[in-house]
Amino acid sequence: MFGSSRRPAFKPTAYGATRRPRRIPRWLVLMLTGVVLGAGGLLFLQKSYGPQRLTVEQSEQLHYDLNSLAMDKQRLQSQVTGLQADLNDTRSKLEAQTKELADAKATVQQQQKDIGMFAQAMPPDPRGTSPGIRAASFDERDGTLSYQFLVMQEEDKDSLFKGTAEFVAAGRYPNGRSGNIDLPAQEVSLERYTQVMGTAEMPNGFKPRQVTIRIHPEGSKKVVATRTILVR
Repeated sequence: MFGSSRRPAFKPTAYGATRRPRRIPRWLVLMLTGVVLGAGGLLFLQKSYGPQRLTVEQSEQLHYDLNSLAMDKQRLQSQVTGLQADLNDTRSKLEAQTKELADAKATVQQQQKDIGMFAQAMPPDPRGTSPGIRAASFDERDGTLSYQFLVMQEEDKDSLFKGTAEFVAAGRYPNGRSGNIDLPAQEVSLERYTQVMGTAEMPNGFKPRQVTIRIHPEGSKKVVATRTILVR
């Protein structure tokens, strides 16, 4: 009454059951090939163009050189530290000397002002000459005559004066005889003023009573200033 469905009959073969063989995927083959080629190329490049491997001797020499460089660096650093300390010390001394120089200049300037005021207050040479001998002192002690005197020009004379100061001492010898002796001359050079100082040994126990100063211009015997001063 109802129809029956028929299934195909199973027919065994003489060789039993058969399976289809499985192949390696093409993408896996390509990937493995690329890995092999890349590794080979890397090894080739390292061997041909990469840094060479060091031997044991070369490695030891490299360590020795590195240690030497480290020691040299430490030595140079110590030298730099020492030089820096010397530089700081020199800089401090220079700053101190610069300050001392500035103070000395200020003192000199003040002294020049004071001397200028003093020069204005000095009495003129009694003879009224310019240059003139404004002040002088002579002191004899134990056979040695010490002297100092001030020579000045008027302010309107800006030229440099050069000349020679000669001295004639009048006094007595031990036997009571009076006489005159010439003392060593002194070079004189001034613009506005100058102070001349010196000493002279008295011969044969000679005791000077007074000294006459005569000033001559350079290269001339003309007397441009003269003054007689008592010896203390």
